[in-house]
Amino acid sequence: MTARIPLPYDFLPPVPAFELRSADLVDGATMPDEHVHARGNASPQLAWSGFPAGTRSFAVTCYDPDAPTAAGWWHWLAVNLPAEVTELPRGAGADDGGLPGGAFHVRNDFPGHRYDGAAPPPGPAHRYVFVVHALDVPALEVGPDTPAAQVGFHLTAHALGRAVLTVEYQSAP
Repeated sequence: MTARIPLPYDFLPPVPAFELRSADLVDGATMPDEHVHARGNASPQLAWSGFPAGTRSFAVTCYDPDAPTAAGWWHWLAVNLPAEVTELPRGAGADDGGLPGGAFHVRNDFPGHRYDGAAPPPGPAHRYVFVVHALDVPALEVGPDTPAAQVGFHLTAHALGRAVLTVEYQSAP
């Protein structure tokens, strides 16, 4: 078996970790069908706690580092979640109407302005890295069509903490 590439967060400046829980996902387990693109395509329920003092907003992302591209594949980018929000219900990623306050979705790599679930080509399982980013600003200076890499730059520049939950999914041959 080929060794997996490290997660991109392994190369970023370290920040404190905090807790990310889900009623729908189990860290290290297989992603349930209801969150897979060609099946249910519903964003999972996520809840977080223990984030750093001074957090002024959150962003939620889902990234596949194993996609057959040089840049991975962004499945979900929800930004500008108010600091008092500590949970997203299942399906909140369907459109901007499911997000609280002035939060919105940035275009993912499908492209869509929403959550789009696992859709790997046949072959080895892919990892889907769900991250809640605790940020030091009330809003990132990005728009709905800002490229995902640029959003990632802003997330790194403003990160106070990061909570990570990783699941896997493998398409049938």
